[in-house]
Amino acid sequence: MWSTARHVAPGDLVIVWLTRDLVQSLVVTPGKAFNSRYGEYPHSDLVGIPYGSKVPSRTGRGFVHILRPTPELWTLALPHRTQILYLADIAFITSWLYIRPGAVVLEAGTGSGSFTHSIARTVGPTGHVYSYEFHEARAGKAAEEFARHGLSDIVTLAHRNVCKSGFTEADIADSVFLDLPAPWEAIGHSKAALRKDRLTRICCFSPCIEQVLRTVSALNDAGFTDITMYETLLRPHEVIQAPRLATVGTVAEKLKRQERNREDKRQRQIAASRARRDATEKRKREDQDVVDPDPDGHELELKKMKTTAQCDDEAYAPDVTMGTDEEVLEDQPSAVTVAADDTTLAMPLPESAPEIQVLSRHSKEVRGHTSFLTFACLLPAVRS
Repeated sequence: MWSTARHVAPGDLVIVWLTRDLVQSLVVTPGKAFNSRYGEYPHSDLVGIPYGSKVPSRTGRGFVHILRPTPELWTLALPHRTQILYLADIAFITSWLYIRPGAVVLEAGTGSGSFTHSIARTVGPTGHVYSYEFHEARAGKAAEEFARHGLSDIVTLAHRNVCKSGFTEADIADSVFLDLPAPWEAIGHSKAALRKDRLTRICCFSPCIEQVLRTVSALNDAGFTDITMYETLLRPHEVIQAPRLATVGTVAEKLKRQERNREDKRQRQIAASRARRDATEKRKREDQDVVDPDPDGHELELKKMKTTAQCDDEAYAPDVTMGTDEEVLEDQPSAVTVAADDTTLAMPLPESAPEIQVLSRHSKEVRGHTSFLTFACLLPAVRS
């Protein structure tokens, strides 16, 4: 199944890993070049390098990784001819159908071959996979891929509509997988293809619940037992690093410092406002001393009384503009000053880098689709 050599050779199928969400397949052909937004990569540069190598571009703008194909990577990189099954569904189906090395599996609905590649690796050279595709063009392309990937000895592909014509094999399969628009029409043919000397299993893939209902009815009528339906959902998580959240005490102390800084700034603004008024009044008095229109001083005394009353009122309700939280934080002192027994003490504030913690969060975009998997068992026939 694909190349087992350590180094890449001409004609090998390789997986080009560009990013986690961008994976492409490539047949190494000297004389050609692979171009992407991460640079240009002549195929001749890939020949002879070990699988898993990191290859820089000739322009120096980026790099890619050259990986050996696996069924999991092929599922991500294969050309989509139909809706495919992803790893979550494939793993669950393989486990529930009890597919093991040496098993014989029948698949109806080859499609893009994602599921076929995975179970071909599972059954190995001692097992066999019989795959059926009713669409002639898709069957031809899938057959070419199986031959290029070295699966001809494990996978037998046939262009056939099993809903109408049934399977070509009878009493041979350990399990059957149906990925068809109307799987209930193939239930009877599947029963004929399953072995009768041991417990066998069947799985039907359906994208909507109405198909599940008709499939369950057909399984009941055919004598299958233990009918169960599952919906497989994939929710991957990614690991990130983030600063650890501050404790309640730390946050409370920070709020207190901000409040003290706001009050200090307010007092400074009040003092500055008083100083400006005093300077203005002083200039007015000096101008009146030069030309005094009120020699008796009655008008000047009245102005002084008004100014004194106005200053007293503004001391309690000053008309000042408070700064924003960002401006207040910029003026934070490096120490807090407190008074104890008429003695001023300076307490330095703690300054430490935030502690880093490792967290796990689920990805917002999930690669998958809605799928209902209906499973059932067929008990061995009672022989007299």
